[in-house]
Amino acid sequence: MHESIYLADDEKNIRDVVASFLESEGYRVLSFADGEGLLEAFNAQPADLVILDIMMPGLDGFEVCKRLRQFSTVPVIMLTARDSDLDYATGINLGSDDYFTKPFSAMALVMRVKAILRRVAY
Repeated sequence: MHESIYLADDEKNIRDVVASFLESEGYRVLSFADGEGLLEAFNAQPADLVILDIMMPGLDGFEVCKRLRQFSTVPVIMLTARDSDLDYATGINLGSDDYFTKPFSAMALVMRVKAILRRVAY
């Protein structure tokens, strides 16, 4: 299992923790501090799954998800401190596959990543 995961979050400690947990499960993780960097990398080399923070400088996670959906069906997990029903609905309606609110369990996120990747592998 060497699926690649792109992670965009403007908080370095969150990027580091999530990457560490995912890498310990055998995933290749590329982290980005903003959505623009993730989109550039994805255009050059698509990932198997994308994890997006909603509130980032520049392009927010909603906009990144919307742009990804214009040309890709890659699974997307939103990761955010915003937990309103409206934000949840917006994320899902824009095409995200799951929605995690901060603070979150890194292990629960890893399990969700595994479940989604298992499902899209078939």
